[in-house]
Amino acid sequence: MQYEGVLRKMQTEIGSPIQYYLVFEADFLNVNQVLDKTIKIDLKKFQCLNCGNDRPIYRQGFCKTCFFEIPSAGDWIMRPELSTAHLDKEDRDLAYEKKVQLQPHIVYLANSSNIKVGVTRKTQVPTRWIDQGAHEAIEIVEVPNRYLAGITEVALKDHIGDKTNWRKMLTNTVDDEDLETWRNKLKPYIPEEAAPYFIENNAETNLEYPVLRYPEKVKSLNLDKTPNFEGRLKGIKGQYLIFEDNTVFNVRGSEGYYVGLSIH
Repeated sequence: MQYEGVLRKMQTEIGSPIQYYLVFEADFLNVNQVLDKTIKIDLKKFQCLNCGNDRPIYRQGFCKTCFFEIPSAGDWIMRPELSTAHLDKEDRDLAYEKKVQLQPHIVYLANSSNIKVGVTRKTQVPTRWIDQGAHEAIEIVEVPNRYLAGITEVALKDHIGDKTNWRKMLTNTVDDEDLETWRNKLKPYIPEEAAPYFIENNAETNLEYPVLRYPEKVKSLNLDKTPNFEGRLKGIKGQYLIFEDNTVFNVRGSEGYYVGLSIH
């Protein structure tokens, strides 16, 4: 089987286990179906996800020029507390920012490597949790805009982490914490403006990944340094492909890379 195209983050479908898809312009691959098969990845060129030009990828699948100009790469993406659309203040494109920022957002707790707090648009539940490799997650606040979610996350970060240790997540050496207990413990620290939106009692979501074997230690595949790679696929977790030789490949971290894939 041969595939070719620009990498974008894998699309996912909730199930037991989660289903993963690599989607190219003219084709798609259900990655679960090639578990235990050998995959060859060849970097052919770059293709910025915005302008489409063959320029080195800077961040988030964009070339440097696009990254600093387009509205979908504004600082408020990574730091929701910087959102200003609710004040009618533009960062790069107010119409775009209103569309994304002025919709329901969720502040959640997730167990991936350790317990962490995070923010996502309501429409991105449970996709966001899957992309982080969380094996369980729970919603704690649902607010009407991104700014309120951002200031809630900032307040809670003083009491709990906000980062996933991707190495621990991929080796499945996870610290299991009780999410409901943590939700109640963190409730007093939610900012006043967001307090009315606290979710009192909802169940946690459990997520199961298609992994035949977890690596003992991980070595990361970087296509800039290793443009040609071949390995037997042993699992998919988060946005990572896990190979038999302990190599892991972050598909989302390689967005904008145009590759050839052959599977045998």
